Amino acid sequence: MTGASSRVFISHLAGMAVFDPSGDQVGRIRDLVVSLRLGGRPPRVLGFAVEVVSKRRVFLPMNRVTSLESGQVITTGVINMRRFEQRPTETLVLAELLDRRVALRTSGLGGEAGETVTVLDVAMVQTRNREWEIDKVFVEKGKSGGAAQGASSQGWWRATGGRLRRKGETLTVDWSAVTGFALREEDQGAANLLATFEQLRPADLANVLHHLSAKRRSEVAAALDDERLADVMEELPEDDQVAILGGLHQERAADVLEAMDPDDAADLLSELPEEDAERLLQLMEPEEAAPVRRLLTYAERTAGGLMTTEPIVLEPDATVAEALARIRVSDLKPAQAAQVYVCRPPTETPTGIYLGLVHFQKLLREPPYTLLGAIVDGDLDALSPDAVLDRITHYLATYNMVAAPVVDEHDHLLGAVTVDDVLDHMLPDDWRESALNDDESEHALIPEEAADGR
Repeated sequence: MTGASSRVFISHLAGMAVFDPSGDQVGRIRDLVVSLRLGGRPPRVLGFAVEVVSKRRVFLPMNRVTSLESGQVITTGVINMRRFEQRPTETLVLAELLDRRVALRTSGLGGEAGETVTVLDVAMVQTRNREWEIDKVFVEKGKSGGAAQGASSQGWWRATGGRLRRKGETLTVDWSAVTGFALREEDQGAANLLATFEQLRPADLANVLHHLSAKRRSEVAAALDDERLADVMEELPEDDQVAILGGLHQERAADVLEAMDPDDAADLLSELPEEDAERLLQLMEPEEAAPVRRLLTYAERTAGGLMTTEPIVLEPDATVAEALARIRVSDLKPAQAAQVYVCRPPTETPTGIYLGLVHFQKLLREPPYTLLGAIVDGDLDALSPDAVLDRITHYLATYNMVAAPVVDEHDHLLGAVTVDDVLDHMLPDDWRESALNDDESEHALIPEEAADGR
């Protein structure tokens, strides 16, 4: 274990990999669990909330940690894989302490509350009896409340004129020099929590949001920009999506819906009361609302209800080089970039006459100047918008495809169904919450009664 004189700032641990003694990765740290104590005493560190491969969070007690060095956490290899459930006496550092507005004491432990500051980070240290406790608080002066609104994802730093400068004076103080942590989620923003998880993929950040309290989740959603929030919303369970959307101003909710893929926006709107959905559609730009309205006319578990209205569509006289340039666009999901659809103009769905498709592997094998019309596969029948889920899955499996064209009775391309949307509707409604049973993991080695020592 790291020596008693070593101090570890908690934001540095966020996302850090956790390994067992044999070098196999167990998961990643998502938060630190502490127990606040009376009389200004430093909180006792209980352990980590660790996200394992199934996206479930489990509890890793500090006495099971053997090393916190070299950018990784090493455990004894004995971890109980029960889902972590926060207890009333426990506090999550990243979720509940960062960005909190607290006060510096005027003098010593018994001093009165003085200047208000914002918590940027906290640090823990190992004591002589080999326990860990939070002993330092890194704070910023001069920031007003409501930091979540428009907050930078860079935390307390921002770029100006090609250089970095501080927004306010920062200092590190003893835990006893600060008061106000006993209030749960009072005057708490989201900037530094966002900075801590800035590099997370949307699906992983969605998992973080799902485990926050409703108030904290709303604060983080308010601090994310529209594009980032839209990406995260697409990865959340429907009840979380509805709750977050309901907490936004209607104009911003419409902006976020515009930033979502039309099929995901349609799925979300279908969960709302009809009058609320129509109100949001009216607030969206007409060209953004139009494909969503079309999708809402189809039954949910049909090709029309599942498809995206934004596949890659090119004319037959487009070249392989043009097609490759289109599939390189970073915003495209892998399944959408797997093939291009060739149609007579117009190329906006619903398009002109559908001619066929070209898989990206075919594009890689042909000279850049080759015209798509010369290599298009027009023999493969497309799906109708009324095709049911069973028909779609058989189609994808039969032809070893990750996406399929959806064409109406007049041969107009309406969109494309991708395998990720099919899986979303094949899995149980609570699949994002489901996890492996304890006996399905090689790390579930300790009896339930000795699971965490909390």
